[in-house]
Formats: sequence, structure tokens, C-alpha cells
Amino acid sequence: MHVPDGFIDAPTSAVAGVVAAGAVAVSLRGARRELGGTSRASEAERGGERTAPLAGLVAAFIFAVQMLNFPVAAGTSGHLLGGALAAILVGPYTGVLCVSVVLLMQGILFADGGLTALGVNITDMAIVTTVVAYALFRGLVKVLPRTRRSVTVASFVAALVSVPAAALAFTFLYWIGGTTDVAIGKVATAMIGVHVLIGIGEAAITALTVGAVIAVRPDLVHGARGLRQRLKLRVDGELVDAPDTSDSEPAVPAAAARSRRGLWITGLVTSLVLAGFVSFYASADPDGLEKVAADQGIDRKTEEHASADSPLADYGVEDITDARLSGGLAGVIGVGVTVVAGSAVFWAVRRRRTDDTSPADTDVSV
Repeated sequence: MHVPDGFIDAPTSAVAGVVAAGAVAVSLRGARRELGGTSRASEAERGGERTAPLAGLVAAFIFAVQMLNFPVAAGTSGHLLGGALAAILVGPYTGVLCVSVVLLMQGILFADGGLTALGVNITDMAIVTTVVAYALFRGLVKVLPRTRRSVTVASFVAALVSVPAAALAFTFLYWIGGTTDVAIGKVATAMIGVHVLIGIGEAAITALTVGAVIAVRPDLVHGARGLRQRLKLRVDGELVDAPDTSDSEPAVPAAAARSRRGLWITGLVTSLVLAGFVSFYASADPDGLEKVAADQGIDRKTEEHASADSPLADYGVEDITDARLSGGLAGVIGVGVTVVAGSAVFWAVRRRRTDDTSPADTDVSV
């Protein structure tokens, strides 16, 4: 659903850019709490140590999976948006930043999503999906039995709803500032209809990923915190009690730390394989927005991307003629750049949180 330059007029794009910048600023402040735990220094260090590396990995994983377009209807494909997945794994504020980092990398390096439309894309794909998904997710986990299965079910439903919500948000922006004269009713019907189908794929990917992480490191899943059921952690092939994040003890055992590193390495390798190899077999059909735009004629004023001459434009490496090698290498580069950029952002946010902790916050003596 990457909106190119020319779909939305300049004033509307500028307003969306202001909204996106404001949301990112708010998310930076909120992410300090999510990455740093509570106000006490020992707990902040412990929470950030667990969450900050995972947040960079989540951004890279979303980048990789977004390269895997899957067929949803005749001549139409879809791909992960990622807002629901990021919010549930690392928190809504950090989730907004994860997707925003991905969109920035895609726009600058791969000419995917217009640069003047970056604010539109962040508003639509990062903010709307994350807010809608996490609000619905939190509502569901409050009424469902507080178990790991409930977290997975809530993840599925939240992700499913987040995609047509983003389609509706685009339709609203097009209604305000669309550059072509197309009946808004036709745009809304086409966008929501196809993105409900895409939402099923989004829901499946999100639920499977959350379920996989929660099976081995439930203490790392933001959306699983506070469950009444004491969750288990798989360490060296055996299930042990997961660390209780409410304890004041700095008690993540060495085995759990090794498990965290193993999860990170596994996630990174998976992302590299998906982007570098599996992406070659992704559907070549246009995604939901591209198909609707072509069918309804809202792409008539599409502008050439400012990064069209990038050596990685269109997810291929310039001057490499073998399509498989070119696309795979571009995907690997994209994952590497995204994980580095994302990790740098989240470590900086975490460092700022730690540095801002006052001596009064760290004094827990009675």
C-alpha cells in the first residue's frame, strides 16, 4: 500500500507530513518507556536490554516480509503492512517507529513509496495500523482468557482489521486531496474489498510470528505482559519459568540471555533468507493499491520517484543482470541497512531514557 508521488496533492501531503512528524515525536517519547521499562534504573536497564535489540530485528523482519507479495485475487497481490505485528511484539510507540524506519529505508533506497508522500505513508501504514491494531488487541486480551493462545487469537483479529482500516484511511486522504476526479464511493469499495482479503494474509503472518516468539520467549512479547498464567521459556530444549518482569530483582538468567541472542540470530537469519531467496518467488502481480489505482484511474498523475536512479531502485542491484541475484542481493542489503538503522534508533532512545533517569528515580531505599 505504498502511496507514490502524485496520488495525493501537495497541501494534503504536507498536512499528513506534519501529522506523521508529530506522531513520530510522540512515539519517540513513548518508546523510551517501552524500551526502558519502569522509572527505576535497574529495571530500565533490564527492560531496554531485552526490547531494544528485538525492535531493530522487528523492523528488519517487516522489511523482509514486505518483499513477499502473496496472491489474493485474480491479478492482485498483497503484502504485510506490519503495524499490528510490531505493536504486539515491542509496543505501540516502538511499533510506529519500526514501520516508519522501514518506510524511510524503502523510500530512499528502493524508490518504493514517494518521498513527498512519505508523510501519507507513515500516517497510513505506520500510525493507523498500529493504533487500530493495538487498541483492538488490548480490548480482546482483556475479555479473553489470559493465556498464550488468547494472545495469538487477539493478534490475528487485530492484524486482520488493521489492513482495511489503513485502506479506509487512504480513501479518506484521497477524498480530501486526490489528484484525479474519481468517485470516492468506487475507490472506497475497491480499496476496502481487496484489503479485507489482504488482511487475512496479514493476520496469518502476524499470528504465526507472535505465536512463534511467545512459544520460546514470552517475556519479550510486549502484548503478553501481565498474563495471569505463568509463561514458560524454552532454554536449551527445556521449559523453565519465564522471568517475572514485575520483580525488582535484575533476574534474567544467563541461560535466558543466551536464548535471547539465539532468538535474535534466528530472526535475522530468517529475515535474510526471506528477503534474499524466498522473495524471488513472490507474486509479481500489482498489490491492492496499485491494482485499484490502475482500475479506477487514480494513478494518472503519478510522478517519477525522486530516487528512481538509486542503485537499489525497484529492489534490484544496478548493473547485475541476473534477476535472482540482483533481487536477492538487494533484499539482503535492505535487511542489513534496516536492522542497523532500526537498532541505532532504538538504542539511542533507550540510552536517552537511561540518561534521563534522575538519582531520585534510582533511590529505592526505605
